[in-house]
Amino acid sequence: MSYKDFLKSKITTYQDSGFDIDESKLNKNLFPFQKICVKTALKKGKYALFLDTGLGKTICQLEWGNQVSIHTNKPVLFLAPLAVSGQTIQEGKKFGIHVEKLKSDVSGQGLYITNYEQLPNIDCSRFSGIVLDESSILKNYTGTYKRLIIKEFQHTQYKLACTAT
Repeated sequence: MSYKDFLKSKITTYQDSGFDIDESKLNKNLFPFQKICVKTALKKGKYALFLDTGLGKTICQLEWGNQVSIHTNKPVLFLAPLAVSGQTIQEGKKFGIHVEKLKSDVSGQGLYITNYEQLPNIDCSRFSGIVLDESSILKNYTGTYKRLIIKEFQHTQYKLACTAT
């Protein structure tokens, strides 16, 4: 085997696991570049949005979660720092996307949000998608939450990590 063939054998490829959506079905409040971000993330299925402050990360993740929930007819879970949860709910109201604080009675479509610290108390199998807000929590390779997130959502089809840092 040549060195070039050896290098080619080490390349990993990724197949899209999401779905296509017509841009006209996306939230009308999205700017054109945000529509591209959301549409791409939906098609990929597993994606990360690293949008700088002020670029609309919250509306993008809300619309992504909304479309995944509609597509699967199952709920989508948002994990965020405690201080961010209320802000995300308010942003959802502003853009016409309903988000609820996570309670025990989760069924059907819907977006639910809670803080990372609640993860050990959640039955993650109920959710068709996961959104990690402020996903820089994953930077710590051996971190408790990183390992728990990977374990709990290993079979979740739709995953989105978002951060501005």
